[in-house]
Amino acid sequence: MHILVVEDDATVRELIVSVLQRESHSVTEATDGLQALAVLANQKPDAIILDINMPNMDGLTLLSRLKSDFPGEAFSVLMLTAQSAPEDIKRAVQLGAKDYIGKPFEPRQLLRRLDRITRV
Repeated sequence: MHILVVEDDATVRELIVSVLQRESHSVTEATDGLQALAVLANQKPDAIILDINMPNMDGLTLLSRLKSDFPGEAFSVLMLTAQSAPEDIKRAVQLGAKDYIGKPFEPRQLLRRLDRITRV
């Protein structure tokens, strides 16, 4: 499976990438929403793991842009973020996120949730 990881914190991003690569997933990395949009212009990952708080373009703005910039595309988005207030979760789901995990996270939980949102 090919996964786009959108996370500005290099340490967290490296951990996510390591967990995914141990499970033989291919991974593309972006440090913010603008980089993610550039990646998505050229490739369609099976899933996107997305943080909310990032510079240049945050995760919620990216979710909104996915709908407007890629009409008709269905993205499997898993939010992985420290923003875990009920209103943040509700907003992310309204914008198209399929699941939401708060930080800190357990690698096994991440893999289970990722598997769940990508099942066809």
